[in-house]
Amino acid sequence: MFDIVAVLLTLTAVFAYLNFQHIHLPSTIGMLAMALVLSVLIIVLDKSGVVSLQAAAVSFIRQINFNKLLLHGILSYLLFAGALNLKIQLLSSEEGAIALLSTLGVAVSTLIIGGASWFALKLFGLPISFVEALLFGALISPTDPVAVLAIFRTVTVPAGIEAQIAGESLFNDGVGAVAFVMLLAIAAAEHPVGVFDVVRLLTLEAIGGAGFGLLAGGITYLLLKQVDDYKLEILLTLALATGGYALADWAGVSAPIAIVAAGLLIGNEGREKAMSEKTRTHLDVFWEVVDDVLNAMLFLLIGAELLILPMRRFVLPALTAIPVSLVGRLLSVALVIGLFSIIRRTPKGTIRVLTWGGLRGGISVALALSIPDMANRDAIIAMTYAVVVFSVLVQGLTIRGAISRLFPSMRVIEEPTADPK
Repeated sequence: MFDIVAVLLTLTAVFAYLNFQHIHLPSTIGMLAMALVLSVLIIVLDKSGVVSLQAAAVSFIRQINFNKLLLHGILSYLLFAGALNLKIQLLSSEEGAIALLSTLGVAVSTLIIGGASWFALKLFGLPISFVEALLFGALISPTDPVAVLAIFRTVTVPAGIEAQIAGESLFNDGVGAVAFVMLLAIAAAEHPVGVFDVVRLLTLEAIGGAGFGLLAGGITYLLLKQVDDYKLEILLTLALATGGYALADWAGVSAPIAIVAAGLLIGNEGREKAMSEKTRTHLDVFWEVVDDVLNAMLFLLIGAELLILPMRRFVLPALTAIPVSLVGRLLSVALVIGLFSIIRRTPKGTIRVLTWGGLRGGISVALALSIPDMANRDAIIAMTYAVVVFSVLVQGLTIRGAISRLFPSMRVIEEPTADPK
């Protein structure tokens, strides 16, 4: 374990340095791009007979359980860090749109992407069942909070749109996870799944997770109010992010939703009423460093996964999945915002920003890799990986320009570049 961490941290540091000094891409995009280039280079060198590194690299990557590492590991810290800096007042002002995007939006997107994927794969002669196609739709429909929050730290958009896309990305994982688990059970023919099962699981995951997170966050809040020592207070928040996520997972409620709820409580009530200015400063710096380091490592790992994923056998399905996912996102967002517009007017360009800014990331890859052995598992993984890479590299790199054109008065926040000295 120590050797794995040592290699990952060293590569992350080297890549981050190269990106900062020479490439100047947003950090997450730069890490993914460099990891992809390295993976392709290793494959090319191995195939050309120049040097054989692929076997060793593949052996190393296979030692890392990406699904467990993300969904049962670093995701807790990334979600807590993201929720810590979101204002509840801003989210509350858009709670209707966030709720619709996180529920109805995910359901509609799952059906559209699943149905279109099933039809397209049939044309390619791939015998995929409709349930398996819906499985792909479910895991690719939720936007990834890690990717979304990382990119949207570098741009400014109207406050309402920012709240919608950030809030949706933090809360739609629970709905996506429920749909994924249910469809996986149907695909594996373990037991029949009814509407009541879906409602029960969704209630347990979402409401149970939020309640658990508020309870854990409330206890931590009371402890924070009784001390004034920034090192101890940082330790308490670290324990909340780690122990709270693990306990929620063990209790069978949505750990991601629990840790988001806890982070929102500490980042708002806790920050205002239980911390001194000195503590707030140190807390923000600590969680910013944790967030940046783990983000960089995660996207490096996503790029490295290319070495072990079955991409060459499913090139056409993978390429087809990209426009299918974009269209599914566009139609689901258009439906939700259209309904919400009946109640309240939304800024011009909202649908386009929400569509192009709805990035997919490591969570989709982790869910795809968690699929047990079945006939079309490799095809679903390849399709998922293609959508994620396109989402982060292409959408992530062009979102600034898209926002600048739609909202000329908005400014772009430039990431720091190397000091000339």
